[in-house]
Amino acid sequence: MRLLLTSAGVNNKSIHNALIDMLGKPIAGCNALCIPTAMYGHPWVGPGINAWEFISGKSENPMVDLGWKSVGVLELTALPSISKDRWVPLVQETDVLLVSGGDALYLNHWMRQSGLAELLPTLQAVYVGMSAGSMVMAPNIGKYFSGWTPPAGGDEALGLVDFAIFPHLDHELLPDNTMAAAERWAAGMRGPSYAIDDQTAIKVTDGAVEVVSEGNWRIFHK
Repeated sequence: MRLLLTSAGVNNKSIHNALIDMLGKPIAGCNALCIPTAMYGHPWVGPGINAWEFISGKSENPMVDLGWKSVGVLELTALPSISKDRWVPLVQETDVLLVSGGDALYLNHWMRQSGLAELLPTLQAVYVGMSAGSMVMAPNIGKYFSGWTPPAGGDEALGLVDFAIFPHLDHELLPDNTMAAAERWAAGMRGPSYAIDDQTAIKVTDGAVEVVSEGNWRIFHK
């Protein structure tokens, strides 16, 4: 799998260059699918105008508006009600998945319900996550970020990487997201954890992990 796990999108040159390197060809030659589902589970961001801004490439977080050859929408909550023949080939043929922020547990639930979670490890596409879209790849997200309650409870996520992510470190609009808070969060996690600010991303290629940053980050080992 090729993952670019960001806090706030592709918002600096280093992250942008990492994305191009992972794609292996220019952005203008790539077809993208955006996944807004996580937004609906978070009280601050959706549904409504924020979901539309993400899909239309008008949000403050660069992802959909990077100059892709084409951009489509993959709405996970709709997939269980249609045949897999309608959407699986589309996902298999796309170059990149752009996964919005929102609520990571809500996103995890619908990735599993839709069948996308099972499909992800088989894809050639680059997965680009933002905030919750990145956190969902971890084994669990921690109680600090638990909002929407899954039917079975708990804070388990997909477990497609062996580390967890604390996004939006030291964000001016999130005064509680301090390094001290990240350290307390990390103490309750199962394995290694990263605290990353909005100028930082984690690049994962075939299991190799690399931090790409023009900002501030820290790894907490277990």
